[in-house]
Amino acid sequence: MLRFHVAFRMPRAAGEMVVAEALDFPGAVLQGFDLADARQMISSAMEDLAECLIEEGKLLPTPGTDVSANADLIELVPLSVHVGAPHS
Repeated sequence: MLRFHVAFRMPRAAGEMVVAEALDFPGAVLQGFDLADARQMISSAMEDLAECLIEEGKLLPTPGTDVSANADLIELVPLSVHVGAPHS
């Protein structure tokens, strides 16, 4: 199972959202209402991006080891990808 580093930036003012960015998965950046929402959203975004890459015959990014980022929290987030026709 691949695990990618995700940086979370917490809100600094009322009305702001938590920003989540997968540091070693280009294109996976989004916002959530709170940390739990941002965690769920980034996982879903990484799954969607991975499925698109696989369908296009492209390789998935390789999780890196450089986790330097301007963030309040950095976590390893597992990537789960389901490719193919849905089972009925």
